[in-house]
Order: sequence, then C-alpha cells, then structure tokens
Amino acid sequence: MKIGIIGTRGIPNHYGGFEQFADSLSTFLVKKKHEVFVYNSSNHPFKEKIYKDVNIIHCLDPENKVGTIGQFVYDLNCILDSRKRNYDIILQLGYTSSSIWSFLLPSKSIIITNMDGHEWNRSKYSSGTKRFLKYAEKLAVIKSNFLISDSLGIKNYLKNKYNKESKYIAYGSDIFDNPNEQILEKYTVKKFNYNMLIARLEPENNIDVILGGIDKSKDETPFLVIGGYKLNKYGRSLKEKYKDNSQIKFLGGIYNMNELNNLRYFSNIYFHGHSVGGTNPSLVEAMGSNAFIVAHKNKFNMSILQEDAYYFENNIDIQFFAEKLKKEKEKIKLKNNLKKISLYYNYDNINQLYLSFFNECTSLFK
Repeated sequence: MKIGIIGTRGIPNHYGGFEQFADSLSTFLVKKKHEVFVYNSSNHPFKEKIYKDVNIIHCLDPENKVGTIGQFVYDLNCILDSRKRNYDIILQLGYTSSSIWSFLLPSKSIIITNMDGHEWNRSKYSSGTKRFLKYAEKLAVIKSNFLISDSLGIKNYLKNKYNKESKYIAYGSDIFDNPNEQILEKYTVKKFNYNMLIARLEPENNIDVILGGIDKSKDETPFLVIGGYKLNKYGRSLKEKYKDNSQIKFLGGIYNMNELNNLRYFSNIYFHGHSVGGTNPSLVEAMGSNAFIVAHKNKFNMSILQEDAYYFENNIDIQFFAEKLKKEKEKIKLKNNLKKISLYYNYDNINQLYLSFFNECTSLFK
C-alpha cells in the first residue's frame, strides 16, 4: 500500500506523543514493504527527504510567525499535497486544525482518523474555541471513512454521541531493559532519589496541581519537570511561579528516548497528570520504563493502569504521596505494568493492529 500520515509536526520526534507514534508506525510499515510518506512541518529540525526509508514531505508551517492559526495553514498545505500523491490510505492523527479542510482530502484515498481525546475539553481554550473544536470533531467523524479510538472511553463516546463505530487501538511502548545510571550525572540526580513528570505544559495536564503539592510537601526530593516551558504563556508562568523552589527543576523538552527512559527508570515517583486524552503515549512509555506511577484520577488513566498505580485529584493528594511513597515498596505494581506492556501495549503489537486494520479497511472500501 501507499500510505500518507498527516496530523503531526513530523519525525523523528521533537514534540510529543503523535510524533513518537508516527515514527514507530511508519518505520514498521516500511519494513513490511509498504510505501510510506510522513508530513513534516517546515519548522522541524530534520530537513532530509528520507528517514529510515520513510519518505518525508516538508510543508510550509507559519506557526512560528503567526501563532496558532499557522497550524491550520500547515494542515491545509499537507492536505493539498496529498491530492497529488495517489495514496491508498491517508492516516490522519487528530482533527483539531485539519478537519475544516476535510472537503479537500482526495476522494479516492481511504481516510482513517485517529480521533485523539476530547480536544474541546482542554481548559486552555475559550468558550468560542471549544465550540469550534466540537464542530471540528463532528466534521472529522462525518468526513472520515474509518475511525480509530486510542481508548475505550473515546470509543464509547463516539458511539454514544455520533452512533459511529471506531476501532480501538491503544498506543504502544517498548520494555526498557538497558538502564545506564551514568546518564543521571547529566541531570545531577541520583537513582531513586528524584520525582518527575513529562508533559506538554498545559492546564489540563494538571502541572500546577502537581507542582503545588510538591511545593507544599515537607519532602525535599528533587523534582524534574520535562516539557517545553518556553513554548507557551502557561509554561512560562509556571517557571516564574516556582522559581524560588530549588527542589523543582524545569529541564525543558527532552526528545532523546534513551535519556527519557533512563530518567523514568531511575525515578522514585513518576507523576502523570493528563486528563482529557485517551491512552496517552507518555503513560505507556512510563509503564514500559518501569516507572512507579501516580496518575490523575480519570477513566482514561484508570482503564490502562487499573490497580497498579496511585491516583490523585488535588495537590493535597500530591503532597501526601510525595511524602509517603517509595518505589522500592511497589514491586508488584511495577511488575504488573510491565506485563501489560508485554502482552497488550508493545509497539509490535500496536503497529500490527494498525496494519491489520488498514487491510480490513481496504477490503471493505472496494
């Protein structure tokens, strides 16, 4: 098959979950002898036309000059280019800034959309933006030939809201089994003697709730915040708010997977605050890195972690967990999460589910 992947800022990953997934899936599909094209933002640091035998198409993205509206222009440019490629399948990752252009998607290609999470529920958006995102969601449902849900919660929502079936496929991770304690020296921390989070610094990821609890805590364990705090006003405000707490260290974005895996592996507590998505990629990556997880209490996180994590709702919970929990006492939870990755959420399994679904869609589309 000839497959195009749109909806990300590009590969290799220099941004987030969709990008990491696109990297894994595209390289897997190429190994299975399919021809794959991934669209990259012109702002992406990788400028070559081939990445691990995946074709890279660079499209103009003015977001760095004009702000959020640039995302819509970038998605438009990707879709216009897709009309020239004669794809069998176009996999669309998300719909936020692309579904308004869905009428331009090539009619002869099978359009499969991963519906991501409840974008319209993100607290950073105004009421007008939320109304637009609900409309964009509806367009994506209507204009796609097939839908993918990355969590059972999203699958049930699409069925109840739109009476539309979707294929449930979560995100994947590898089991990290090559720890290197020397990497910690770069970040001036010691094994099992620091706590951390990895996230885009957005309100719905509960960063301020987590840091507020850490700030209140009597525990003095170093806390690493990994995420691009310079990228938005909210991130910069958090850096300013906690500047006098030497315990909290803002490291910015880190995209070296080996370093991230080691940081998760050697951490004491890994805090996961995501609340409006489906199966968040960083969550299954943390599970695969043998991280001891304290997660925001919501149906998405709980459906994956089940009894093998602790859950928080406010900064008082965070304060309590920071002062009381130790990774060394939670070996059963760690073992169970690794087993889940091995059985259900490993990359090979997830990628194969995507390929099988592509084949199924192709046979149904004829």
